[in-house]
Amino acid sequence: MTNCGPGGSGTESCCTSLEVAGGTYYRTYTSDADGGATSLADPATVSSFRLDKYDVTVGRFRQFVSEWNAGWVPQAGSGKHTHLNGSLGLVNVDDDAGLVYEPGWLPSDDANIAPTNANLQCSIDPRAPAWIPSPGNAETLPINCVNWYEAYAFCIWDGGFLPSEAEWEYAAAGGSQQREYPWGSTDPGNGTEYANYMGGPITPVGSATLGAGLWGQLDLVGNVWQWNVDWAAALSDPCVNCAQITPSSGRVYRGGDYYILFPSALRVSPSGGFNGNEYPPSNRDWVIGFRCARTP
Repeated sequence: MTNCGPGGSGTESCCTSLEVAGGTYYRTYTSDADGGATSLADPATVSSFRLDKYDVTVGRFRQFVSEWNAGWVPQAGSGKHTHLNGSLGLVNVDDDAGLVYEPGWLPSDDANIAPTNANLQCSIDPRAPAWIPSPGNAETLPINCVNWYEAYAFCIWDGGFLPSEAEWEYAAAGGSQQREYPWGSTDPGNGTEYANYMGGPITPVGSATLGAGLWGQLDLVGNVWQWNVDWAAALSDPCVNCAQITPSSGRVYRGGDYYILFPSALRVSPSGGFNGNEYPPSNRDWVIGFRCARTP
């Protein structure tokens, strides 16, 4: 739990969480040749929060699996952004009257938590091994093959919550700086100093040391994608401490993975004015992991 950093042999707590100062930014934008932001649209305001520096590691997730095996499940209604809207949490983007807020954990979702050895070894790609039944040399790799429910449940168990898509993108964009990439406008090239992409393999969290965002988070793009709390939908504006609460075809995941071959796919703002990629929340994939957010 204390060896995160370059090469999986750092000296920092894997649980490090860094504050993101709130503000307003545009969720849709393009970056010009100089790295400046143009075509600004879909503004969003985000209150201050904390976002974990690292993706959740195999070692951290192993502790959660032990608790689940012992019978732990989230309490009903837990996992909300209780520091917002008088403890009601995020407001629905389509609800201007402020009548619909994030529900938190639903007891009906208990059965969707199933972090068994078989489920966590969903990878058929030899470049993406992560989970092994017993602790070994993979403990600082980002956990993958987790569905949305397990990511949400872990964050609740760990005292936090999944970030909204607006929060995740705000941190990755450097807020009002509207960065092309989390680290700025520098092309990441063909190496892995800024982000782990170009065909992998998956690397220990924090290995791409030049890729830190404005507030210090690493691996916001590359290595594995990250689940967000939102359901997928077209963006609507304005947005103030909101998320897509109304169920749709899938949950959002953002960030990019080790398999991406083009730098343009690592840019922060998605194209077309829509959320990032989506999957049904029960899906598992060897290129999707997550990180948690927390109250400021």
